[in-house]
Amino acid sequence: MKVSVWDTYVPREGQKTMHFDILVPSDTIDPDTIFGYGKVYLASKPFDTGELTSNECRFCHIEQASDQVIDAIKKSGYYIIEMENCQ
Repeated sequence: MKVSVWDTYVPREGQKTMHFDILVPSDTIDPDTIFGYGKVYLASKPFDTGELTSNECRFCHIEQASDQVIDAIKKSGYYIIEMENCQ
């Protein structure tokens, strides 16, 4: 499965910036859908975060997904890769 990678930077409490990628099937192109996935992810965090809009989340590239990512996307429609300040 080919996935689109959306590079995302969102401010969070403590004057930090969260950096994470939202992975979706490459045929998922509606930004509102992708931003919705990011908002669900942010709502799961135990700390305050900023808003997620087109200013914080941008298409980066397409890549081949691993089996783990494919399984997660089949269950929820997306997969998050936490990069920085997400815990």
